[in-house]
Amino acid sequence: MKYKSVFDIIGPVMIGPSSSHTAGAARIGRVARSLFARQPKWAHIHFYGSFAQTYRGHGTDVAMIGGILDYDTFDERIIDAINIAKSSGLELHFYEETAIPNHPNTAKVRIGDEQGELELVGISIGGGKIEIIELNGFQLKLSGNHPAILVSHNDKFGTIAGVSNTLAKYEINIGHMEVSRKDVGQKALMTIEVDQNIDDSILKEIEKLPNVLKVTKIVE
Repeated sequence: MKYKSVFDIIGPVMIGPSSSHTAGAARIGRVARSLFARQPKWAHIHFYGSFAQTYRGHGTDVAMIGGILDYDTFDERIIDAINIAKSSGLELHFYEETAIPNHPNTAKVRIGDEQGELELVGISIGGGKIEIIELNGFQLKLSGNHPAILVSHNDKFGTIAGVSNTLAKYEINIGHMEVSRKDVGQKALMTIEVDQNIDDSILKEIEKLPNVLKVTKIVE
């Protein structure tokens, strides 16, 4: 991958010891929390590859739970995140998976409560940077480094154009966009990274478009 500046190589301001195993894990957990939009009652964390081998020594488990508690990478509460989570009633489960992933720093996060659940797969690609590569069975590519919206919709003609035209109307520039679907004509997911945060009123306007089911915002 290409880095834009020396600060991308040095990594983020963070609670140590590793930008890949700690800061990256915290960001994966925090994206999951942002998408779930509330603190879950339970969390199942599956570690693969290098994460599975070293997560205890590198604090990957602690960082992941810190992210799920909505702590940023530099938040000192991350150090005690597991104890804080348990004291708040959050049920935790960790799994060391033996399957060989495409990327060595891979984690699957399943969180939920009595109202619903969410599952995502994220990878830590170095310098605290991450990619979310799967969400509730949909393949996607979400960096977590820019404001983004996820648009769940029916796979129907004109839906993508409707969303794009709404963003253009408010002069919101799209930095990256992709669409994932499980089958033709079935449910699909738009992943749209933008250059600025989007007002909630615009999201409500998008949600009223034909065939749009739900719009979720991720703030940088």
